[in-house]
Amino acid sequence: MTALLPPAFLVNAKDLLGPKGWTDDPEKLLAASTPWRGTYQGETPFIARPASTSEAAALVRLCAAHRVAITPQGGNTGLVDGGTPHGEVCISMTRMTAVREVDPFNNSMVIEAGATLVAAQETAEKANRLFPLSLGSQGTATLGGLISTNAGGVAVLRYGMMRDLILGLEVVLPSGEIWDGLSGLRKNNTGYDLKHLFAGAEGTLGLITAATFKLFPKVQRATGWVVVATADDVVKLLALVRDHAGDSVTSFEIIPANAVAMVVADIPGTRDPLPANAEWRVLIEISQPRAEQAEALLTAALAAGAEAGLVQDAAIAASETQAKSFWHIRETIPLSKRAYGTALNQDISVPISRIPAFIEACNAAVRAHVPSADFVIFGHVGDGNLHYSVVEPAINAAPVLKAHEAAVTRTVFDTVTAFGGSISAEHGVGRLKRDELARLRPPAATEAMRAIKRALDPLNIMNPGRVVSV
Repeated sequence: MTALLPPAFLVNAKDLLGPKGWTDDPEKLLAASTPWRGTYQGETPFIARPASTSEAAALVRLCAAHRVAITPQGGNTGLVDGGTPHGEVCISMTRMTAVREVDPFNNSMVIEAGATLVAAQETAEKANRLFPLSLGSQGTATLGGLISTNAGGVAVLRYGMMRDLILGLEVVLPSGEIWDGLSGLRKNNTGYDLKHLFAGAEGTLGLITAATFKLFPKVQRATGWVVVATADDVVKLLALVRDHAGDSVTSFEIIPANAVAMVVADIPGTRDPLPANAEWRVLIEISQPRAEQAEALLTAALAAGAEAGLVQDAAIAASETQAKSFWHIRETIPLSKRAYGTALNQDISVPISRIPAFIEACNAAVRAHVPSADFVIFGHVGDGNLHYSVVEPAINAAPVLKAHEAAVTRTVFDTVTAFGGSISAEHGVGRLKRDELARLRPPAATEAMRAIKRALDPLNIMNPGRVVSV
């Protein structure tokens, strides 16, 4: 049952926020407590919707005074139970969406945390600039949530993670104080770089209210769909393409043939661009100031790949529509996995050079527990990030995967660790991976994280129970 809030807190919070700034409507409480995949269920007694940084700060001060715990929430698109409230007050940032400043000469923009990623991309476009972060949930995911989880996406290879795209932050601290660190400076060597402390902290150290982001020159892209025989050839092809195109390689996605077949069977309007018996596909994007430059680089790289025996077949998108059709296959894999019935999904990373050996070793280790297991392994091979899903076809007469969930998950995590990888590449830690990370990371790292949490949030009101236990 949802915890009761102190009556004095409710009276003061409602007065502070005004009628548009809060709700306790049961349907809205349920929606805020239900993640998009519906794999677990939270609860909240109250949703607060501050409309300004000063209002958010006053609300956090009120929460601290009454010892009321807070879960900040953006678009509720997370995958690790980090932004779903479990009894805490939900602070929704959906009213804080303003674009405060765009400075094309400084290649920067300041936007509030409740704005969606698409809004940030469109703001950059209007200024004839590029904001390069791109991912499947970009129409719903908010900037504050993406900073809090240090989101990745499909362009990390060239532009880096969300942390790399931030010049400054504005944050309400657990005390209710406001840290204004929105400076657009690229060089500011004046002590601890606090913005990197809050990026990836999943709301456990403060409430992000706005950010200053880097902008980039607009580019034109060439997109290729490539048929490749083995995972080892995929890794070798990445090195070859980068030798030819350098840092203009924006995306390099690995897609298994079974995922393509699954998408085509399950998602209306999709088709396999290059049907073949080979096990893997690669989706490559190269960006340059002019389209002909990008296409020339990609054409030369793929020709060299074919000569080296790494490319079995390839197609370069002849239009933006065709490029989008390639990407549509990649982006709908998470949805089409439903066709397999049960799926145990992990977001992991390993050194790029070790990806082929990891896949072979991890698949074998999982099948030692569940011999009938199948796998859908896809993702951002260009930065070592794989979405590793153990799946069980829905046609199995007696499904067994769910009964072995704990053993399979532990096996995947231990294998990732043995290969020098991370069990959370871009989705975050939340509640789902908190305890496993405490088991796997060096004890000194866990203690340092606990020390930071206790120092900044001594009352433990900011998204308690996520990332690290205290």
